[in-house]
Amino acid sequence: MLPPQHDQELDASGLSCPMPLLKAKLALHQLSPGQVLKVIATDAGSVRDFPAYTEVSDHELLHTFSNEQHFIYWIRRGNNA
Repeated sequence: MLPPQHDQELDASGLSCPMPLLKAKLALHQLSPGQVLKVIATDAGSVRDFPAYTEVSDHELLHTFSNEQHFIYWIRRGNNA
């Protein structure tokens, strides 16, 4: 599966938990409903943080990807952010 198109990219590489998620929340607030944010993180804690956050928020986790160095998330902004 190809990753979704995104409207904005946030590079949170090198940041420790909870900073990647906090920066993503701020970035999502700047987007319009339906737009997609791509987040690049290096913190292993993001693997649990982003799915847990999107489960309890109005945002949708569209796709995830990881390799030896990065964890990448595509999140669609919800209507009630």
